[in-house]
Amino acid sequence: MSWYPWLSAPYRQLIGQYQTGRGHHAVLMHVAAGMGDDALVYGLSRWLLCQHKDGEKSCGKCHSCQLMIAGNHPDWHVLQPEKGKSSLGIDPVRQLIETLYNYSQQGGAKVVWIPQTELLTEAAANALLKTLEEPPAGTYFLLGCREPSALLATIRSRCFYWHLPVPEEALSVQWINRQLSADVITVRTALRLTQGAPLSALELLQPERWKQRLALCQLLFTQCQQQDMLALLPQLNHDDAADRISWLASLLLDAIKWQQQAAQFIVNHDQQPLIALLASAQPNASLQQSVSAWMQCRQQLLSITGVNRELLLTEQLLEWEHMLQGAVVPSYFSSDLSR
Repeated sequence: MSWYPWLSAPYRQLIGQYQTGRGHHAVLMHVAAGMGDDALVYGLSRWLLCQHKDGEKSCGKCHSCQLMIAGNHPDWHVLQPEKGKSSLGIDPVRQLIETLYNYSQQGGAKVVWIPQTELLTEAAANALLKTLEEPPAGTYFLLGCREPSALLATIRSRCFYWHLPVPEEALSVQWINRQLSADVITVRTALRLTQGAPLSALELLQPERWKQRLALCQLLFTQCQQQDMLALLPQLNHDDAADRISWLASLLLDAIKWQQQAAQFIVNHDQQPLIALLASAQPNASLQQSVSAWMQCRQQLLSITGVNRELLLTEQLLEWEHMLQGAVVPSYFSSDLSR
């Protein structure tokens, strides 16, 4: 499993707590997507399960380490939804609890990793509570979470909260530049679009993916001047519509910053002519209303089963077009938005 430079200090911090006897049996790890937390948890789990620890490192030689390397350690339990499901139900939790109260297969610790604990159903979360409060001896819970507020308060109260911050932008830029060739403005834009998570930024910077974003920006520049927002539908109506709406909303938010003379805080540094155009096309209140409407549209796409995506996007684009009616859009901006 790949290791990332921004994980080394957090790894040492967590290991240090266990070495000094201050480690909690249940750690709630608040981590953004694209930070490589699976590698961090794997490393920590290997150390907890290792039979001959070498300081901060697992020995890599004992039977437990060999089982972890092979990916079939019987005392390392990873709990996540079955393929095709978006939630984690009560049955696998009950099976896990039953297993935990048996003896350790390797005679040492037992480690449970739940990558996205917020996906537990309410019944599953409640089933886990008692075990979190009174775990079997030598049992550790590593509970990953993207949004702690989505968890039951009772789950949060039984865990030690720990946050993995995104790395400094300079470190992330340096790491990404070792993976691919891109100019600094492009890399910084990708990082800011992904809230500073390096792996998510690297995924966005893959040529085909970045090309999709640039195509949306170029079309938006043209259609904003012509006030024909419905022409954006082919660019938005894809399986990843939620991501594309996020790109769009970030441009609108940048336009609000532009209006407020706060251009130094914009996200889309490679799209300044487009941001200036959007800032001139709508007054501040209208821009804020547009951002809110697009984020509500995104939430509907993500939360409503069987929603008619094309119809929802069409309605939102027509509403946005209506907002633009009557606004005077300058036509002297440069259209070179492809870099």
